[in-house]
Amino acid sequence: MPGMGTDIHGYIECRWDRWLDEDDREWFQAVDLSHLYNGRDYVAFGSLFGVRDTTSFRPLADHRGLPHDVSKEVLADFEPWSDELHGESWISWSELATADWDEVSNEVDGCVHEFRRSPDGGWKMHGRNSDLTRFAELSGLTNAPELYSAGDVFPEDTEWPDGDRLFRVGRLRRKDAVPDSEWGAVWSVMRTLASLHGNEGVRLVVWFDG
Repeated sequence: MPGMGTDIHGYIECRWDRWLDEDDREWFQAVDLSHLYNGRDYVAFGSLFGVRDTTSFRPLADHRGLPHDVSKEVLADFEPWSDELHGESWISWSELATADWDEVSNEVDGCVHEFRRSPDGGWKMHGRNSDLTRFAELSGLTNAPELYSAGDVFPEDTEWPDGDRLFRVGRLRRKDAVPDSEWGAVWSVMRTLASLHGNEGVRLVVWFDG
């Protein structure tokens, strides 16, 4: 298993509920998470599962362990490595679909936020620490540690206009911490499966290493 940093592993599971009694309903492995997400974003891990970043947001599904009725396929993949893993948890599509993605973080983000002008004239979040070369020119920061953590250097809401771009120190919304650019494929697959199996019949089961 990788030893540097923390990585997420897991599966989307689904359960076929139609025409079955409760005792006959069984969960099955649907898609390996690695086919849909291959990032390493600790703010996202914290916002979703309370792993690595434990202060920015209240986790949606904090250390629940594996489901008691986890699928045989997922359990078989987990067990050989279980001594090296941590943070096992799961979350249903029902919970994800009703989460408050506009919730604002509990603290100022250390990364500077870059916004781009949208067609309607407003500002849309583009990334975190996404163009530090340009930000260094605007802010005057030359020290790398400060550049990477401008939120710890400048007051909240400090802004640097740059034409159709804007750099700002501020707080994340949950949807910025778990951006569609990284997680959209996961949510799309879960949404599609939920249209067949119901919102409670689809879930994401995860664990972490490192």
